[in-house]
Amino acid sequence: MSKVKTSREGGVMTIMLASPETLNSLDLEIREDLGAAVEEAERDKTVRAVFFGGEGRAFCAGGNFKLMVDSSDAWSTHRRFRRLSRWLVPLLSLDKPVVVGMRGQAVGGGMGMALCGDLIVAGEGAKFIAGWFRLGAVPDIGVLYNLPRLIGMARAKNFLFGKGEMSAAEAFDVGIVHRLVPDDRVDEAAFEEARRLADGPAEVMGLSKTLLNRAFETTLADMVSFEGFGQALAMANPEFAEGLAAALAKRRPDFQRAAAAAAQPARKDKQ
Repeated sequence: MSKVKTSREGGVMTIMLASPETLNSLDLEIREDLGAAVEEAERDKTVRAVFFGGEGRAFCAGGNFKLMVDSSDAWSTHRRFRRLSRWLVPLLSLDKPVVVGMRGQAVGGGMGMALCGDLIVAGEGAKFIAGWFRLGAVPDIGVLYNLPRLIGMARAKNFLFGKGEMSAAEAFDVGIVHRLVPDDRVDEAAFEEARRLADGPAEVMGLSKTLLNRAFETTLADMVSFEGFGQALAMANPEFAEGLAAALAKRRPDFQRAAAAAAQPARKDKQ
């Protein structure tokens, strides 16, 4: 039985960590299953947004202790982290919006998983916990890359070298969390956000996300050039044609319909 469940509703694909008995800790199986789910979301062009959550009372407890005990020698660890490129990097660079629904704790690598979202909807009782230094481990699962970019280097150091815990309210105040909701409404509210994004110009949002991911390693001149290339692609997209037509007609745009209509001839050609 898979430890990651997927489902579809309209343009939204739900990816749910489904090992609540282990607090969704990152054993090898859940990593492999997550990689397959992300690949499916990337490959299926009818997926316009992703809701990423976790079953049970914790979003993700981070590294699996049994795995650490059994496979913490240098080469096992090296191989395990090489395999991150099969699921973590694709999740971070997925060219469509990702909304994380976070209930309960996100510990260590689980925090890294949560930060993969473009928007985080957190329950009022949720908590980000560093956890790595308690074990004598280096922060991982993309945290050393993402956290300074989200809140700045000083705040990232204060968090990691300080108490290493951040409530959902504190995360909201520094901009990590997009929306705070009661704990029992996390999945519902996160799915609402994903559906809202799926109803928008999702392909163009994905393109914007790709460009944003390059912002901190790119000169101003290069970034302006990338924006120009991105805009050329965006304005050639049926979503732009629909958005402009809707603005001129003073009506609400139907981006999903426009994208589906444009994709229809291509599907016929494949048959």
